Amino acid sequence: MTDTVPARVLVIDDEPQIRRFLDISLRSQGYAVLDAATAGDGLARLATEGADLVILDLGLPDRDGIDALRELRQWSSVPVVVLTARADEDEKVRVLDAGANDYVTKPFGIRELMARLRALRRTQATADGEPPIYDDGALRIDPLRREVTLHGAPVSLTRKEYALLVLLVRHAGRVVTQPQLLREVWGPTHQDDTHYLRILVGKLRQKLGDDATHPRWIATEPGVGLRFLGRG
Repeated sequence: MTDTVPARVLVIDDEPQIRRFLDISLRSQGYAVLDAATAGDGLARLATEGADLVILDLGLPDRDGIDALRELRQWSSVPVVVLTARADEDEKVRVLDAGANDYVTKPFGIRELMARLRALRRTQATADGEPPIYDDGALRIDPLRREVTLHGAPVSLTRKEYALLVLLVRHAGRVVTQPQLLREVWGPTHQDDTHYLRILVGKLRQKLGDDATHPRWIATEPGVGLRFLGRG
């Protein structure tokens, strides 16, 4: 699971050499990397493709990074590390007040940046309410390591299959509605695409060996949504 679904980092920076350096460094640490050279492109990629972390420059060509950060915070809680040459204390306070989770000034040490990203990942797992590990003796899910095993054998899930499973586990015992599932897995523009959800949950059940008519883990609430049944 770790190999098939790496954490995704979106780098928004107008300097090609910074993007290239971060791309190489992040991939060497097992991350998948998206990048954008402008605030507009970065926000669009986040909205349509999603990310687990964002590294955001402030000096972007189309708008100030703080403005982009404020807009992002209206619809996303993704952890954001601001990476910028602006080093004065007032600027740092302004950025953190606008919703950044951390702040690193250029020039920066790559080991320090990686450590900060790892710390944010740990904080994110706790803040999202994800259990450190779900384990009922048959199905085991480790959200921090992104590992899923069934009877001790690794289960290879796609990114969206994994996102759907973890979302359901996070709300175990409660119905999660179709619009919420579609919005959180595919994004706000796909809330009516219920066929996406039908296909995805079918594939997920198949990989888990779960029977829709007699579910052990994922139950369908007809016309409403899905429910994770938890430890059975």
